[in-house]
Amino acid sequence: MKKHTIKISLLASAAVLFTVASCRKDKNNANSQKTITITNTTPVKDFVESGAFYGVGSAQVQLPAVLPGQSVNFKFSAGKTQSLMFATMYGASKDWFFATGQPGIKLFDNNGKAITGDVSAQMKLWDNGTKDTSGAAESKPITMVPNVNPAQLMNVTLAYDDASSVFTLTITNISGGTANETPFSSGVWAVSNVLGGALVNATPFFTPGAMSNPEITDIAQMGNVTKLLAKATANTGIITGLSPAVVVVYSGNVNPLFELGKADKGQGLKELSQFGNPDVLMAALKNTSSVKSVYVAGTGPVPPGQSISTTVTMAPGDKIAYATMFGYSNDWFFANEQEITSTKTGDITAQTAIFQSGTGVDQFPGAGNHQALFGGIPQNESLPVNKIGSTYPVPMTNELIKVTFN
Repeated sequence: MKKHTIKISLLASAAVLFTVASCRKDKNNANSQKTITITNTTPVKDFVESGAFYGVGSAQVQLPAVLPGQSVNFKFSAGKTQSLMFATMYGASKDWFFATGQPGIKLFDNNGKAITGDVSAQMKLWDNGTKDTSGAAESKPITMVPNVNPAQLMNVTLAYDDASSVFTLTITNISGGTANETPFSSGVWAVSNVLGGALVNATPFFTPGAMSNPEITDIAQMGNVTKLLAKATANTGIITGLSPAVVVVYSGNVNPLFELGKADKGQGLKELSQFGNPDVLMAALKNTSSVKSVYVAGTGPVPPGQSISTTVTMAPGDKIAYATMFGYSNDWFFANEQEITSTKTGDITAQTAIFQSGTGVDQFPGAGNHQALFGGIPQNESLPVNKIGSTYPVPMTNELIKVTFN
């Protein structure tokens, strides 16, 4: 993305606001100035997805188990750099459980190619340190169980669908007939969110070498997923960054950025909504007859808790429109759904919605390997610009963004 001239000012909250003004087409007698400020208010969650898996039942554990010879599978979305953690009880023990090392099963190789097939070698067997072999209480840190090879008891395989960026993980109990024959309990799984190129939670569920917690203890001792599932669910949610925002002052009744229900005009909305690049759209707006001025707020990704702003010059009767990428998507963007006139003042978040440009195939937000977040390129599609639907559990717009105009 090209660099723009930056004017930096500090808010009382210590947020840095980047203000960029450009492409002033109209030098007539504008008589008012207003500042539009866009704040990323996304609450940061540890996990982008989480859930539980269940077997068919066993008297040896509290909840349905995966018995020798049986399999269980579940699906989840992920992109490059993300990993999967899951935990399940070694049923024929007092407090052992299966899980990988931290941060979980590696899903992509160093070239960004999905890892598929047998990944059993990544599994480990852990002693929770809360009961000894007789079942008496003890208080020791979590350590690996020696002299037991988990891959001889549990077969774990991955399949991958590139279009959706969805994995299928299959767990098969192959312990039958071995010296360590055991059922596996129900289990909990999670995929960590990514922020700033790093996992939000790089030690999900437990920390090797540290004391256990009530959630993993319930799985290790009883195969009970209730507490861990509740904790994972409470810490699961879609998050996003924002891109620099294009802000345009215009006249007339047609939003120059996009028209709902019509195909993208091919003037740069695709580049903004897929890659967060405002330059193409800004250049095209210079040559749009209804456009009086164009501004760009921000110079790079806007993480949760940060703001961008720009001051616009308006004449009576002028309107503004704005758009910024929903950064953890294939082609989504925030924009005003209703007209914003020069007389409007205050919080205009209610006039803001999330749209898709119809130029890239959707994947789970923040967990799709074709998203720019993971260095990917969205797969082409040609659909009208529209508001996003309910396919994914996206938070309400006002939970993700705040827009003020003063």
